[in-house]
Amino acid sequence: MTLDPTAKFPDFLSQADVDALNAGTHPDPFGVLGPHKSGTRRWITTYQPDATEVIATVAGKSTPLKRLGGAVFSAPVAGKAYTLTMRFADGTEHTTPDPFAFDPILTDFDQYLLGEGSHKELWRVLGAHVVSHQGVDGVHFAVWAPNAQRISVVGEFNHWDGRRHPMRPAGQTGVWEIFMPDVGEGDLYKYEIAGANGVVALKADPVGFGSEHPPEKASVVRDISGYGWKDDNWMKERATRADRASPISIYEVHLGSWRRRYDDGGRPLSYKELARDLVAYVKFMGFTHIELLPISEFPFDGSWGYQPVGLFAPTIRFGPPHEFRDFVDAAHAAGIGVLLDWVPGHFPTDPHGLATFDGTHLYEHADPREGFHQDWNTLIYNYGRREVKNYLVSNALYWLEEYHLDGLRVDAVASMLYRNYSRQEGQWVPNKDGGTENYEAIAFLQEMNTATYGADPSIMTIAEESTSFPAVSKPVHTGGLGFGYKWNMGWMNDTLRYFEYDPIHRQHHQDLITFGIHYAFTENFILPISHDEVVHGKGSMLEKMPGNEWEKFANLRAFYGFMWTHPGKKLLFMGCEFAQPEEWNHNGELNWGAADQPAHKGIQKLVQDLNTLYRNTPALHVKDCDPDGFTWLNGDPEQSTLGYVRYGEKDDASVVIMCNFTPVERSHFRLGVPEAGFWEEVLNTDAEIYGGGNRGNFGGVETTDVSADGYPQSLEMTLPPLSVVIMRQGHKP
Repeated sequence: MTLDPTAKFPDFLSQADVDALNAGTHPDPFGVLGPHKSGTRRWITTYQPDATEVIATVAGKSTPLKRLGGAVFSAPVAGKAYTLTMRFADGTEHTTPDPFAFDPILTDFDQYLLGEGSHKELWRVLGAHVVSHQGVDGVHFAVWAPNAQRISVVGEFNHWDGRRHPMRPAGQTGVWEIFMPDVGEGDLYKYEIAGANGVVALKADPVGFGSEHPPEKASVVRDISGYGWKDDNWMKERATRADRASPISIYEVHLGSWRRRYDDGGRPLSYKELARDLVAYVKFMGFTHIELLPISEFPFDGSWGYQPVGLFAPTIRFGPPHEFRDFVDAAHAAGIGVLLDWVPGHFPTDPHGLATFDGTHLYEHADPREGFHQDWNTLIYNYGRREVKNYLVSNALYWLEEYHLDGLRVDAVASMLYRNYSRQEGQWVPNKDGGTENYEAIAFLQEMNTATYGADPSIMTIAEESTSFPAVSKPVHTGGLGFGYKWNMGWMNDTLRYFEYDPIHRQHHQDLITFGIHYAFTENFILPISHDEVVHGKGSMLEKMPGNEWEKFANLRAFYGFMWTHPGKKLLFMGCEFAQPEEWNHNGELNWGAADQPAHKGIQKLVQDLNTLYRNTPALHVKDCDPDGFTWLNGDPEQSTLGYVRYGEKDDASVVIMCNFTPVERSHFRLGVPEAGFWEEVLNTDAEIYGGGNRGNFGGVETTDVSADGYPQSLEMTLPPLSVVIMRQGHKP
């Protein structure tokens, strides 16, 4: 270590301090670096590796600092505002304000909320914020790591040297902060954390707004302020779009594989390109919402986003944050809502992520029976820790507020609700009452729903929950979890099983397709045909259907006809709308070539027309979640026929649906209906335009005074093979 024997130490600085600064182990660097008084004089001390000379300039007057030892320089300097100029052996020099000369930014109130674990706008105080502080432009960094021995911001701006810019603790909050002048938008950074376990690790920012493109791991400074939203009208009106009485038909999308630019290396579309192309397509198809598979930054493409590291960063794969906002804004301009698949259930073990963040099990449970997810080799959040719960709740609020998202679909809720989820005896820890329910996760979900709906009742939250856990979509104040909607996994599994049977066997399994009505109104359900049904060897929707090629398409048309007329909101994964022949592959784009073939185009046209009919026919949506909106009609298991009525409000025309799930045409079929008069055939899945045989009822049927199915009047209909016929009460055209 180079020493200056003539150098005089100020009284706040000792040789031990100098040694610790050079080693990067000083427990309180802000206590010695920057401006400090010694006696009646004000000294400036700085740590500048590789500098041959350091000069402090105050009001135009320059004062050389003396080397006290190693890279520590210090001298008495008159004046307050100053810059430091470092000169190097190669003749270059660099002038900058001193980060250690600036006051803390976090307010006492912020510190109080952070310490309490109740700061619902965590992203406004943690992370990297481009700000002007004490008249100087720079970035304020703040991170929660209560058990760390030291934390430094590192980046290209300081040669990734953790000794240069250690952070200061913000009171007793466990948060560390520093203001860095001359750092700005686009700069890469990480936190170098000397953990409680003695290990020094480089970590991405848990509240960072941007990341490098994977597989690189640095966070990126992103200024997310100042976006000029143009969606005021949408935001004012969207409450009606999320209501249980509204038509909700969701197109689920994996942005990386919807379309690719094979004229540009096979890359996926950017947010800006998606704002043009995907939004236009969804509008053309008549869906009301787009649901995005997770876009919070994630390291591994094969996880589809379900193992996120950067919960506050829209993935850079498709563009920076403002361009994601461009996508949302464009969707809103087109009258389409945007939902985000949100993953608070687990996180990956990647070393730059949250795992053992400050050298302790900070975000995750220490006990692997509580903290390790065996199915996905991931870590489980410690929902009982108030700061962790606050981190997740504030993240939900962040996406809704900063990106104007219209709702969150919460992934893998069942895995959160039960301590023994997918675990054998002895592999899990009971709750305090000896049971399987995860009380802490339940409380977190309730708080998340209370906070999001409390902030804006016009949003929606949706639970992917596959068990019979009660009251998932009931209000928290009544004991429910507080979600707006729940995926109806039981309906999905049973209906797919039914359709996978050869029609000759369906008569023995009619309960699979009727049982769902017994619980259809216990929750606010969405009927999901999601990405999970067309991966991992499950085949495409078309491949699931039995029979020859014509029968496969007819079965799929009948399936969609049944789905769109069954109580419940709708969700369909991309590619299923045109019967993609193969299962989904995230490494390529959808098979758009197939979409141009007549049979596939027919399925696409059917989904488009079903969406239009669903939106424009109140009886098909206003009572999706109300038992008063549904009544069974003729059902003959031996013929695999099924009929039902959908009702709207008092003055809404009723709709009769008749299904024939065999490849046998039923002519002169007698069906009792609730009202006399003309019933218009508004959709027939066997229509030629959809690829069918064009067998049907010539636009509609007049009732006759022949009683059937408990009604005094009935229709004599033709039921085409493997079809769904939809009749609406009305007038002759």
